[in-house]
Amino acid sequence: MNETYTIAVDFDGTIVEDAFPDIGKPQLFAFDTLKALQEKGHRLILWTYRYGKQLDDAVAFCEKHGVVFYAVNKSFPEENFDPKYSRKINADYFIDDRNVGGLMGWGEIYQQFLGEAGVAPVKKKKKNWFGL
Repeated sequence: MNETYTIAVDFDGTIVEDAFPDIGKPQLFAFDTLKALQEKGHRLILWTYRYGKQLDDAVAFCEKHGVVFYAVNKSFPEENFDPKYSRKINADYFIDDRNVGGLMGWGEIYQQFLGEAGVAPVKKKKKNWFGL
């Protein structure tokens, strides 16, 4: 992927283990992947059910781990909430533990967005019981 994308990312159960209303432990490779995505120019939106102090705590937790979001619970920083319009986030991709099939691992997410462009990971052939 040579283009840059806007990527909406859920917090609880996705960036961190689900411990709502508390903040869970970071998911393995989540912050590494998010920082690498930002370094490649992708815009990250924090897209979460949290609001108020719980949202502020989540944003601060991410900042402490080196991730500052382009926007939080909105499509762009200047957007003002208006109940006349949909709250749907305008993003190219969504990373969420509630996807159909669940959340793929952060290593897989890293490979999908940042792996070698156009080169699928090579799967090693399993050997049979003869060692062939």
